Amino acid sequence: MSTTDTTARRNVTVLVLAQAILGSQMPMIFTIGGLAGQSLAPNPCWATLPISLIVLGSMLSATPLSSFMQKHGRRAGFWLGTLGGTLGGIIGAYGLYIASFPVFLLGSFFTGLYMSAQGFYRFAAADTASESFRPKAISYVMAGGLLSALLGPQLTKATAQAFVVPFMGTYLTVIAVNVLGALLFLFLDIPKPPAPSPDSPRGRTRLELLKTPGIAVAIICAMVSYALMNLVMTSTPLAVVGCGFEQARAADIVSAHVLAMYIPSFFTGHLIARFGVRTIVATGLAILAAAGVVALQGVELENFFIALILLGIGWNFGFIGATTMLASSHSAEERGMVQGMNDLIVFGGVTFASLSSGGLMNCSGGTAQAGWTAVNMAMAPFLVLAGGALIWLALRPADRGTA
Repeated sequence: MSTTDTTARRNVTVLVLAQAILGSQMPMIFTIGGLAGQSLAPNPCWATLPISLIVLGSMLSATPLSSFMQKHGRRAGFWLGTLGGTLGGIIGAYGLYIASFPVFLLGSFFTGLYMSAQGFYRFAAADTASESFRPKAISYVMAGGLLSALLGPQLTKATAQAFVVPFMGTYLTVIAVNVLGALLFLFLDIPKPPAPSPDSPRGRTRLELLKTPGIAVAIICAMVSYALMNLVMTSTPLAVVGCGFEQARAADIVSAHVLAMYIPSFFTGHLIARFGVRTIVATGLAILAAAGVVALQGVELENFFIALILLGIGWNFGFIGATTMLASSHSAEERGMVQGMNDLIVFGGVTFASLSSGGLMNCSGGTAQAGWTAVNMAMAPFLVLAGGALIWLALRPADRGTA
């Protein structure tokens, strides 16, 4: 094991713990965000707007946060993310206390800064890793979400009704998670990128990067994988409760989904190394399609469970594969620009998906079953887009035989 990978493994350990502890706030908020929004919103079609504001905040902060990390280092950027998560919890709790939908939305927007920072954990894992260890490092960090999948929903169950004001206890717990989790980054050892000298390579422009086939297809596949996962997951608690099941069952389904998102991470990196990144991304897209097919077969609990488990596995293969593809497609001096641009586009797609989710779910046919059908039917054109892009990349003569 090289000295580089000794450092990389230490950083991976820190980032796995951060993904587990700090990451637990995301399943907490995604489980109750739509339900809390539904209780505060003047129009039920806006129920998932709090989730959309989280993703919008993540999208808008991705590029400046990436530039901030390029200049000041990963640790400072991740601390900035925990500050956003803390402010999101404080403002969200206050919005619930005074029953103000606009204030609650403002808190959601600040939470987006944490979500953006969490998105860079996977890139940070690759910063000090050798080329052979890189896909495994990314995969292991994503696997840290397994503990967040167990912890987050259980914290939600314990805190959602702990106060007279529903869901307020969950947002207070989010504050504590951010404050405690921030201490982990004291142990992170990723050097700040050197300041560029006048004669150092400047890298390609954003337009040139977007015209690079490997980068363009990686971004498209990451965006589609994440956006479709968000589209369906955001609507799931509304669909489960709307179809007559208890709120606790919705939390169990989200928990199963998040477990499915992260359990494959223990071997996704090995699968990429063995079969190639494009094969794993294509498999992920196929599994996402299978999730939609299962969801369209009915609204029994087993349909929800199976569909959401498949949705998680498909996201894992598609998103980790696309991240690995992207990490191998740019130089060190292009890192900040590429990663910020990637997450801007990815979370732009996720923002659109989460905005669409509430409208499709609550305003398509008048019943929860009709809304759920509309949500899952909406996956099809985007899967065709990503699949077509991947096939186009594979058929390019200059790219044959590459990963």
